[in-house]
Amino acid sequence: MPLALVTGASTGIGRASALRLAASGWTVLAGVREPAAGERLAAEPAAAGRVLPLVLEVTDADQIAQAAARVEQESARAGVSPSGGLDALVNNAGIGVGGPLELISSEDMRRQFDVNVLAQVAVTQAMLPALRRARGRIVFVSSVGGRVAMAFTAPYAASKHAIEALADALRVELHISGVQVALVEPGSVATPIWEKARAEAESVSIPAELQPYYGKVPEAMGKVLESTARRGVPAEQVAQTIETALSAPRMKARYVVGRDARVMLAAKRLLPDHLFDALARRVLGV
Repeated sequence: MPLALVTGASTGIGRASALRLAASGWTVLAGVREPAAGERLAAEPAAAGRVLPLVLEVTDADQIAQAAARVEQESARAGVSPSGGLDALVNNAGIGVGGPLELISSEDMRRQFDVNVLAQVAVTQAMLPALRRARGRIVFVSSVGGRVAMAFTAPYAASKHAIEALADALRVELHISGVQVALVEPGSVATPIWEKARAEAESVSIPAELQPYYGKVPEAMGKVLESTARRGVPAEQVAQTIETALSAPRMKARYVVGRDARVMLAAKRLLPDHLFDALARRVLGV
């Protein structure tokens, strides 16, 4: 029975991934921020007694160390991970900060990178000894935004661009260890992150002197996020892609999920930058 660690498993893609892997026979250590979320997850019929919640705030060094110790403990149990290591790490935990870059505080920018980038590196570093023993696999949940940056999502897109670079480098660095690395790049996904993003968009305050430049932004962001949430693929579709990657004889470097992601990538590849920018302005209404 292979062993996986999934971060950010309270909701959305992480939750769907933990349940799907458990239903397929994996033992899943599900990282959650609150114990109650872990209890709800473990109580799901699909968990089948194979989802083991652990409190893991990915920016907390002590909790990362405790998670690594738990991996060692579980991998040593009879019947779990025949390799005696960690067969898969799914780096999914993340947040989204948006708004005009001119108005993003340094604190919010640091928080974006702390969670989406530095924490992913810290978790990966802590799990590598166990991954190396198992010749395991690492999946980074990125985004189409990691390859196509849109206006007013600069902090989030920049963090996902960074994840793309980290995964590309790790794929080569870990080849000799037998540890495979892949990126999963969803477009719009129907998860609670959009409700949080809409709330943040509505709270964006535009100073009077910047109204001529950004006055339409909160309304535009709200409309785009509402449309994005409405057309989003189910989180289970992304979870299926993650399971496919983890069970393939050899993982691909990238897995694009969703029609809108494929359309955006094609448009970015085919259109000159200024034409793509003009299309983006039209969609945003700014």
